[in-house]
Amino acid sequence: MNEMKLNNRRTILVGLAFLSICSFWQMYDNLVPLILKQTFHLDESLTGVIMASDNILALLLLPLFGALSDKTSTRLGSRTPYIIGGTVGAVILMNLLPILDNSYSQEAAPFKLVSFVIVLGLLLISMGTYRSPAVALMPDVTPKPLRSKANAIINLMGAVGGVIYLAVSAALYPASKTQGVSHVDYQPLFIIVSLIMAAAVAVLLLTIREPRLAEENRALEKKHPEWNLAGDDGSGNETLPQPVKRSLIFLLASIALWYVGYNGVTTWFSTYVAEVMGEGLRGTNLCLTVATAGAIVSYIPIGVVASKVGRRKTIMSGVVLLAACFLAGFFLTRDSHTITPVMYIAFALVGLAWAAINVNSLPMVVEMCKGSDVGKFTGYYYTASMTAQVITPVLAGTLMKQISYQVLFPYAAVFVSLSFVTMCFVRHGDSKAEAKKGLDAFGDMDD
Repeated sequence: MNEMKLNNRRTILVGLAFLSICSFWQMYDNLVPLILKQTFHLDESLTGVIMASDNILALLLLPLFGALSDKTSTRLGSRTPYIIGGTVGAVILMNLLPILDNSYSQEAAPFKLVSFVIVLGLLLISMGTYRSPAVALMPDVTPKPLRSKANAIINLMGAVGGVIYLAVSAALYPASKTQGVSHVDYQPLFIIVSLIMAAAVAVLLLTIREPRLAEENRALEKKHPEWNLAGDDGSGNETLPQPVKRSLIFLLASIALWYVGYNGVTTWFSTYVAEVMGEGLRGTNLCLTVATAGAIVSYIPIGVVASKVGRRKTIMSGVVLLAACFLAGFFLTRDSHTITPVMYIAFALVGLAWAAINVNSLPMVVEMCKGSDVGKFTGYYYTASMTAQVITPVLAGTLMKQISYQVLFPYAAVFVSLSFVTMCFVRHGDSKAEAKKGLDAFGDMDD
């Protein structure tokens, strides 16, 4: 029996779409709040409302366009038209933002602020149209038992997109060029990121033939009916058996719960460090960078581990580690006034735990559907995660205000622990490649 083999080159090329998305969001999160505050002089509350709008729009758009892409059939495929259209719209719109920013700094006028917000809204809509189709492309062309390994590469590609942006921004805008300057022109950075996005999607378009690869994968799935957890009555409609549906509901609940915990910390950590420890932004950024680095180095090993021991066990191990790290964070920061080496170790483990969870959760969701519904089920995943990301900043912030800032880490630990409970009721969506038979068929996929 031959072991199933992932086509790494193809997966990397498919991951270019996610690289382009992550490079954009890294820039958006870094620059847009600065522009709103420093150029348009909006207060923190209004800036926060505008910055939260991306999650609210995502909650509406990602499930919608995921399901729409399932029903789309063109000579380019189901997902590729959305990836192209969304990228083209985003590239055009994002380059209008620095023009309006620079114009307002030279001569303030209300209509320029209104125009900026309108363009920003259209940009967020454009990005929302293709995230689910871009993420759904990987399961479309990847056999079910290999999707954890593939998702590890996709996540790594996303991290590369973020790192590319950070490297470019650090090179273009060192502190010596921005300190004491009344207005910073960010147009070169917007142009470079838009070129990165366009180039990534162009390479994807030139190298990945979605219709052929998706058809090959569908044909392979037909040869392995044991992979299909969803009932198929021949009508083309998705009919989940009740046990699978119950597993899906508990899995989506788990996703929401661990995002409530994790995103609560990432949202409020800088404020927490300042209020509880008296540390500056440098300490915060170093901790979060260590966590990101921990995740990046863990993605590929985690994908391999999941293929050996199963996705569910890998996720639950990550959940236990994440809850333990957050609980440790409470004790480590309670009486300390500086970031210590032990805290960096804890945050590196947070990155490892998050990689174990994140790499395997989407493959578990789409494992429960037929190939024709991958976009819809990707939308379910994003509905759960985005709902949590809309709720948790408000919920955690309210508890911190009413009780104490020190409630942050126990809050996160409790919600992550609850996700362990809900994961105990998830009985489907796992896959162990080595346990399957007839794997010689996969040799044809590795071209």
